[in-house]
Amino acid sequence: MAKAKGTGSGNEMHRYRSHTCGALRADDIGSDIRLSGWVHRVRDHGGVLFIDLRDHYGLTQVVADPDSPAFKAAEMVRSEWVIRVDGKVRARPEGTVNEDLPTGAIEIYATGIEVLSKAAELPVPVFGEPDYPEDMRLTYRFLDLRRETLHKNIMKRQAVIRKMRRSMEDAGFSEFATPILTASSPEGARDFLVPSRLHEGKFYALPQAPQIYKQLLMVSGFDRYFQIAPCFRDEDPRADRLPGEFYQLDVEMSFVTEEDIFQTMEPITRAIFEEFSDGKSVTLEFPRIPYDEAIAKYGTDKPDLRNPIEMQDVTEHFRGSGFKVFAGMIENDPKVRVWAIPAPTGGSRAFCDRMNSWAQGEGQPGLGYIFWRREAQMDKAQIKALKDLPKEKRESEFGEIAEIAGAGPIAKNIGEERTAAVREQLGLKDGDACFFAAGNPRNFHKFAGAARDRIGHELKLLDEDRFALCWIVDFPMYEWNDDEKRIEFSHNPFSMPQGGLEALHAAKTDDDLLALKAWQYDLVCNGSEIASGSIRNHLPDSMIAAFGHAGLGEDVVKERFGGLYRAFQYGPPPHGGMALGIDRIVMLLVGAQNLREVSLFPMNQQAQDLLMGSPAEATPAQLRELSLRVIADAAKRA
Repeated sequence: MAKAKGTGSGNEMHRYRSHTCGALRADDIGSDIRLSGWVHRVRDHGGVLFIDLRDHYGLTQVVADPDSPAFKAAEMVRSEWVIRVDGKVRARPEGTVNEDLPTGAIEIYATGIEVLSKAAELPVPVFGEPDYPEDMRLTYRFLDLRRETLHKNIMKRQAVIRKMRRSMEDAGFSEFATPILTASSPEGARDFLVPSRLHEGKFYALPQAPQIYKQLLMVSGFDRYFQIAPCFRDEDPRADRLPGEFYQLDVEMSFVTEEDIFQTMEPITRAIFEEFSDGKSVTLEFPRIPYDEAIAKYGTDKPDLRNPIEMQDVTEHFRGSGFKVFAGMIENDPKVRVWAIPAPTGGSRAFCDRMNSWAQGEGQPGLGYIFWRREAQMDKAQIKALKDLPKEKRESEFGEIAEIAGAGPIAKNIGEERTAAVREQLGLKDGDACFFAAGNPRNFHKFAGAARDRIGHELKLLDEDRFALCWIVDFPMYEWNDDEKRIEFSHNPFSMPQGGLEALHAAKTDDDLLALKAWQYDLVCNGSEIASGSIRNHLPDSMIAAFGHAGLGEDVVKERFGGLYRAFQYGPPPHGGMALGIDRIVMLLVGAQNLREVSLFPMNQQAQDLLMGSPAEATPAQLRELSLRVIADAAKRA
């Protein structure tokens, strides 16, 4: 923005500003101007006052000396007061140019200052990036949003959303707004319920996602849909998930396969990351990794591919070995596997002991390891001869007479041959280490994945200047709920099983169902899930069968999803889609550690809006209108 728009006629200057605080450059030297903004800070240099004036667009230095008619007013102003400055643009003195500031070549010699509003003593600082209590920052969020980093994060979020909209429209998608007051749906989290005044005892639900509506749009003949969609889930907060509400780029397409969706959305997603990556590289091709492979190699369905470590199954090296703990487990249970977690450059006892202590802190008995180093039996003459050689030659000669040997308790128990076989399988060398996890992978894979992450970070193996994206595909259709001892959907309940109705009918046991794959996929970046989607189960009989295996009978399906079920009776097209998490994408792009750093007015960890004071009690009159009564000990009884 070069200039602020005027409201007067002729040469009359605007009431508040002729330019913004980020607009003036060397070409403007000699101009009479007017600026308005917040006092960022005031500095007194030997009786000359310097005011850094800030607005949404940038910052300009204002100078007032004792000869200036604005000097008395300048002496009064304090941080975060809103002032109007009249003055003349002049070049900064030699040696004082600020190359890091767009307006750093000029300053404003103030001829007049008007105080537009004053600020009380600040409860939270605005200048700089201090570590301040989060509850105070959220209570005074309007001040917190003035901070440079947070302000830039929010504006980058807006730019990302604009890019998304343009890209989707260019790809032939139409934007539709779906209802906010709707019915409850099984998206995997608790609904926010809204009581109906007109229908006593009944409730609306805020949408966890526009899932059913976007599928209905496909049945209605709208071929390509998107929406910057608000989603509402009553779930516990964490760093990568805000309580209450979040936003996603919601997408649905008709007459498509999984590959069609990848081919459409991959370039759109890559372009977003490339435009806002600040120089970081972005994966050119997104690898497709089957879910089972992701679990086996990385211990998670959200792998950080910047970490080069890939786990391997080394069960056979321990079967019948002298390491009785693992050997006994393998002999007694055919489901037991031993996974190796390589640790390149981690071959020191100090690092291995540190990882073992970390594992104990995670509730594990420990973390077994082997590390490798060169060893040689040399007589005194050989040692003296090596010492007399230059360093490079000494290392070469030593390498020729020394062998790489494993060290640590496990190496001693399984012997040299098995230890060497483990090293050869993993491609490890002198100075490397390896850690082991054993048991049923279903029970330990998350811990193994966490160990892989820990090792990668501790040994600085990650390429921090890269966005590594990949598709995770072939998700299980169902999973086992240990708490309720039953089968349930693993991801999106509206996904099409691979093999369709025939595969659902063929599954006779729980193991059969757990082996069934779905046309379901996630998009992952740097260890965070940023998108999820599927090809939809659009056939009524298949839909009934899929929900039936999850314990929901035909009557329940027709009652809870009657609109979708009815629509599927009348020519539904094959369709599928996905949703990209806007908050998580922006968090990755700006390098934030918490979603609160990219959201305007977030709740705190207790799901409270400290600024607006919600949730709040309803008045007796409001409760009567809604035919509701609050029972104080309901939570205790639940």
